Amino acid sequence: MTLKEIASLAGVSASTVSRVINHPGSKAASREVENRIWQIIREHGYIPNTDAKNLKLHNSRIGSLPKTIGCILARTHTSDPFFSKITRGIEKEALRSGYIVKYIYSYQDIQDPDIQKAIRQTKVEGAAILGRPDSKTRTFLKENYSRIIYTGLNNIESEFDQITCNAYLASKTAVSYLAELGHIHIAYLGERKNEIRYRGYWDAISQLALPINRELIIDTPLSTEGGYQATKRLLSSKSRVTALFCANDLTAIGAMKAAVEAGLSVPEKLSVIGIDDIETSQYTTPMLTTIHIPMEELGIMTAKILIDRIETGKRIPMKVELPFRLIKRESCAPPPRT
Repeated sequence: MTLKEIASLAGVSASTVSRVINHPGSKAASREVENRIWQIIREHGYIPNTDAKNLKLHNSRIGSLPKTIGCILARTHTSDPFFSKITRGIEKEALRSGYIVKYIYSYQDIQDPDIQKAIRQTKVEGAAILGRPDSKTRTFLKENYSRIIYTGLNNIESEFDQITCNAYLASKTAVSYLAELGHIHIAYLGERKNEIRYRGYWDAISQLALPINRELIIDTPLSTEGGYQATKRLLSSKSRVTALFCANDLTAIGAMKAAVEAGLSVPEKLSVIGIDDIETSQYTTPMLTTIHIPMEELGIMTAKILIDRIETGKRIPMKVELPFRLIKRESCAPPPRT
C-alpha cells in the first residue's frame, strides 16, 4: 500500500497523510481524519517505502510477514483522549521501525469470548498495555503475549517493563499550586481505590497543613459525566470549597460545566485544575489549568523499548519515568474574599 492509496481511502491528499504520519503535532488534519488514516494504516499493514523495500528483500529470503504489535487499553475504551494520544505515539514509532500496530483492543473488547479467541489465534511480537490491568486481565495477557510492556500514570507491581509519568508528584504539584494561590478548602474529584493521584492529593493536603474535610473528597469515574455529577453533589452539600483538584482533564471539564450551571464563575468563585493536558483543555472557557503529561512521548518510548525487547531478546524489567509540567491557563485564581 502507498501513501496515495491511503489518501484515496481516507478522502484526503497524500501530503496530508504524510504530515499525519511523519510530523506529530502538526495538526495537518482533524482528529476524526487522523483517526481514519491510522485505522487504514492498521488494517492494510502500511509501512514506509524504505522499510518496505528492505522488508520485501528480507521476506523474499525467509518468507516472513511484517512484524506486528498489539495494544490493550486495560481500563478504558479506545476513544479516551489520554490513551488515544499514547496509542498514536506507539503507532508512529512502530511505523518508523518497520512494525505495524495491527490490533487495538479496549478493556470491554477483551471481555468478549470471540475477541479472546481471536487474540489467542493471532500472533504478534509483543503487546503494550495502556492503563492498569486487573488481575484477571493481567493473567490473560501473560498467557497470550510473550513480550509485554505497561504504560500509564500509576506504577504497578509486575515483572513488565514500565513507562510512566509520576502522577503522585503531579498531583502534589497541582494541589501545591492551588495552595500558593491562597486556597485552603480544596476538593478532590476522581477515583480513590489504588489511585496514586488521590494519594498525592491527600499527602499534599497533609504536608501543607490544610484542613482535611472528607466531604470534599468525591469518589467518581474519570469522565466528563463523572466530574459533572461529582461537582453537583459537592455543591449541593453546601461544604465550603474554593478549588477543585480533578484527577484528569475530562473530570475537570465536567466539573466546570456543573459549576457554571450552579452560578459559580470559574475562576472568580471556584478554581479548577486537572491532569493530562488533553487537546480539549485549550478550548474550554475558561482555558483549563492542568498538569501536562507527555502522552505521545509515553507512547513513543513504550514502542521503542518494546521493539528493542523484540529485537534483542532482553528480559530484565526496566522502569522509565518521563517528566510532567504545570500549565497555567485561566481556570485558577486566588480564592474570593469573604
